[in-house]
Amino acid sequence: MAQDDFSCDCEVIHAEVVERVRHELPADEEFTDLSAFFKILGDYTRTKILWALYRQEMCVCDLAALLNMTKSAISHQLRLLRMANLVKARREGKVIFYSLADDHVQAILKTGHEHVLEK
Repeated sequence: MAQDDFSCDCEVIHAEVVERVRHELPADEEFTDLSAFFKILGDYTRTKILWALYRQEMCVCDLAALLNMTKSAISHQLRLLRMANLVKARREGKVIFYSLADDHVQAILKTGHEHVLEK
């Protein structure tokens, strides 16, 4: 078999494997939510915002300056990230600071980055 030839020529169904995995599949609603989660992460700007917040809690003005974007554009993306429970906000006087919602988001970013660097 050639190194790049990974097509399967067999016609055998491994019924035990298929049935075991079928019973372990999450509900369709969970796949819908998971797909939506990855869709949110799949945006270049939102990923950059998340990475910045992975490094440091920041306000909209700071993020806008860092990413050379308008405050309005940053606010729009942060709203989507909040709705997806990926970021959280806290108020300090008139300033609202944003950070990653929890350690899961941090782990996803870190693991994804490590995977990209494996080339």
